[in-house]
Amino acid sequence: MPKIVLIEPKAPNLHIFSQFPLPRLGTLILGTMMKKRGWEVELFVEDFRKVDFDAIAAADIVGISTITSTAPRAYAIADRARALGKTVIMGGPHVTYLTDEALEHADFVVRGEGEASLAAFADAWEERQDYANVPNLSYRDASGAVVHNAMAPRAADLDRIPFPDFTLLRPEAKGLKHMSSIPVLTSRGCPFDCSFCSVTGMFGRKYRFRSTANIIEELRRYDRAKSLIFFYDDNFAADPERTRELCEAMIREGLKLKWTTQVRADVTRDPGLVKLMKQAGCHTVYIGFESVNPEALVDMKKKQTVAEIARAVKVFRRCRIHIHGMFVLGFDQDDWKTIRKTVRWAKRARLTSTQFLILTPLPGSAFYDQMKAEKRLRFHDWALYDAHHAVFQPARFSLPDLQKAQSFAHRKFYSLKQEARKLLAGQWIAVAIAHYARNLDRTWKKRNRTFLRVAALLKPRPGSRARVTVDYREDISLE
Repeated sequence: MPKIVLIEPKAPNLHIFSQFPLPRLGTLILGTMMKKRGWEVELFVEDFRKVDFDAIAAADIVGISTITSTAPRAYAIADRARALGKTVIMGGPHVTYLTDEALEHADFVVRGEGEASLAAFADAWEERQDYANVPNLSYRDASGAVVHNAMAPRAADLDRIPFPDFTLLRPEAKGLKHMSSIPVLTSRGCPFDCSFCSVTGMFGRKYRFRSTANIIEELRRYDRAKSLIFFYDDNFAADPERTRELCEAMIREGLKLKWTTQVRADVTRDPGLVKLMKQAGCHTVYIGFESVNPEALVDMKKKQTVAEIARAVKVFRRCRIHIHGMFVLGFDQDDWKTIRKTVRWAKRARLTSTQFLILTPLPGSAFYDQMKAEKRLRFHDWALYDAHHAVFQPARFSLPDLQKAQSFAHRKFYSLKQEARKLLAGQWIAVAIAHYARNLDRTWKKRNRTFLRVAALLKPRPGSRARVTVDYREDISLE
């Protein structure tokens, strides 16, 4: 029986969800698919289980999935696996956009969605054929030249994708019980194309979704296993009619599930739909407000207004659905004035929780292309591209001031004064989140002292025209 080891590297630094780890479903789905094909599968999601290089040594193929911030660790693991004589295939958003870079560390790279590609790759491997007909695959031929096979159309029927087998996380990871919630993906793609987002390059702008019957079949599995579901969709309510149909089915089935998901503010154009979401078990929504600066919203192509954002808050609060507001700091229209305005707005809106992230030029996004063309990238270590480190030169800040702005925003929103108010109001969840957020900020600063000192070098000195350049890399240890 052939064996494949699949790896999802751990993020190198603290982030807002460090204490609430969830596996990205891509690796789990691919593992499930290969298990059904009769392969021995060993899965290492590093948030739950440390990579075992003895297991890698016993494998025929090693597959590694990576996003941008985990790319350096992914490459280090790939290099170690190849040193053991293993065939390494990589996939995920980062290597989709920077394929030639990835081929310095891997034998093969899958660009875009991986299910059809990995199945075709496994067929070719088992039958000892060449890989010319494997869609989305990149590799080097016998002469060393890079070959990029043609891209296949994105999967149209998502019902054909198997339900993730969480037992692949291994008993020591405690399966479903070890996760704060159960991840469920019901759709792919997003009809919007925000400048800082790389989703559409990976999954397209066409909104594809699973059938309601298929989703309900999966949800029945979890009805008694765990009470909280996290719908992983980038935009759960992109198709309001689909959302309505799914919610009605969940109510009709009598599923006793609480769930959270990501939506845009525009879902509240139909207050009746929001009320239905509540009836179906919606507990919290994660909303990408991004900014309350109208100029920034236009520049990022968000296609929403501050008025729509305010309406969304009112509608969700009226339906007693918790709001996690997501803001991004550092657009060219941002300065200290807009940062303070954003924090004041978030406090007045009485959001349950917030995250203030630093605008990050992710490969695959229009913003990355812009920063690269304008030579505004200041750090090139991908491990820092996690929305917690300032890595580019803002227009109206110094780089270290943008870094300070994020900490300032979190401290102001999660101040002891604010926590006291929520405590008096009996908002226990908000109090717990505030305590966690303040501790996270303190711990992050301690662990990133060196980075903060280096970043400080990039602040312009009075009267100096010199440009400071820095070669900075985070240490990677595979032990």
